[in-house]
Amino acid sequence: MALFCDTFHEVNGAALTCRELVAFARRRGYPLFNLRGGPANRVFEDGSVTVHELRRAFCSLDLGAGLRADPFLLRYRSQVRESLRRFQPDLIHFISLGDCGTLAALLAREMGVPTVASWHTNVHEFAAWRLRSMLPFLPAAWRDGLSGLVERQVLALTLRFYGTSRLIFAPNPELVGMIEKGAGRPVLPMQRGIDLDLYSPARRRRADDAFVLGYVGRLAAEKNVRFLAQLEQGLLARGHRNFRFLVVGPGDEREWLEANLRHAEFPGVLKGEALAEAYANMDLFVFPSHTDTFGNVILEALASGTPPIVTASGGPKFLVQHGVTGMVGESDEAFIDSVSRLLSDRPWHERMRRAAWEDAGNYSWDAVFERIYEHYRGAAAGKSDPAPPQDGARVSSTALPLKLVAS
Repeated sequence: MALFCDTFHEVNGAALTCRELVAFARRRGYPLFNLRGGPANRVFEDGSVTVHELRRAFCSLDLGAGLRADPFLLRYRSQVRESLRRFQPDLIHFISLGDCGTLAALLAREMGVPTVASWHTNVHEFAAWRLRSMLPFLPAAWRDGLSGLVERQVLALTLRFYGTSRLIFAPNPELVGMIEKGAGRPVLPMQRGIDLDLYSPARRRRADDAFVLGYVGRLAAEKNVRFLAQLEQGLLARGHRNFRFLVVGPGDEREWLEANLRHAEFPGVLKGEALAEAYANMDLFVFPSHTDTFGNVILEALASGTPPIVTASGGPKFLVQHGVTGMVGESDEAFIDSVSRLLSDRPWHERMRRAAWEDAGNYSWDAVFERIYEHYRGAAAGKSDPAPPQDGARVSSTALPLKLVAS
C-alpha cells in the first residue's frame, strides 16, 4: 500500500485517521509507503513503513489551522516516482483533492497502479462557507448565489477526481449514497476509532460546580463557531448563569470569539494528555458544525464521558443516540434548548455522561483498519465489491474497566 496524505501532522480528523492508519500498519508489520508534507525533504524507514516527506514551498497556500497546499508540489514528481518504483505498491490510497492527492493520482496513472480514495472533508461546503464569510458586504441573495455556485462547481470537480478510483471510502451513510451516485464508483463506509486509554472520564480534575461547555476543533467559519456566542446569549436569556465555555483549537475566528463570548477560556491547541484532560473537564461538548463528515471529536468527547450536542447536518449526528448519549439539535433554537435542558436537569445529565462513556467502548481502530485492509486486497486484485456495511468497527462494550467520575 501507498498512502498519500495531504494532511498528517496537523490537528484535524483526516490527519488523525492517517496517523492511526500508519501506526496500525507499523504494528501489524504491513509494508506501507507514506507520502506526506513535513519540515524537510527526506525519506526514512519506520518499522515496516517507508516515509517520504516533502517540504512545501514558502509560497504555498495557507488554508488555515496549519493546513497548506503547495501548487508547485509536482516539482517532486520524479523523485517520488523513483521512491514508488523501489517500493512497488499494489495500490495507492489518496485522501483528498490536495497537493499530495493530485500527485498520487498523476503518478498512479503514469505507473499503471490502481487507486482507492477516502472522503474526509466536504471541501465544497467548506469553500462555500469561506466565500460567504468573505463577502459580508454583498446583499444576502448575491452572497448565497455566489457561494451556491462555488459549492456546486467544487463538488462536481471533486467527484470527477474521486471517480478515477476503483473504490471510495466515506465516513457516513449520507455521503456513501451521494458519492456513489456522483462519482459512479462503489463506495463503502469507513468508520473511525478512539484511543480509550487516552480519553477517559478518569482524567477529570475539576472540583468547582460551574457547568463547562466545551468545543474542540478549528476556529473557522465553516465550523459555524460564531454560533457559540448565540448559544451563550440564548442560555443567558433562559436564566442560566453558572456556566462557562472552554474553546480548544486554533483558527482565524478566535479573535472574534474572544471579543463576543463573555465567559470563555481559550487555551489554544492541546494535544495528548492535556487534551484528554480538557475533554474530561467539560460537562457538555457543543459542536455547531454543519459541514463535518464524521467528527472524531465526537468520539473523543463520548470516551471522556462528555455528552455531545450536535446539529442535524453532517456526520456527527450518526454518532449520537439522541436523548441517551447526547442530543441532536434540529435547529438553532433546538440546539440551545437541548443545552438548557441538561443544565437544568443534572440527574439526566449524569445518566447521559455514563451512557456516552459506555457507548465509546464500541469503537476500535484495529477493527476499522482490518476491514479497510480487506477492501485494499480486493481492490488490488481488481475487485470493487460493495460489501455490506462496516460493522467490524464496533466491538463489545461489556466489562469496561473505568469507573465514571461523578461531576
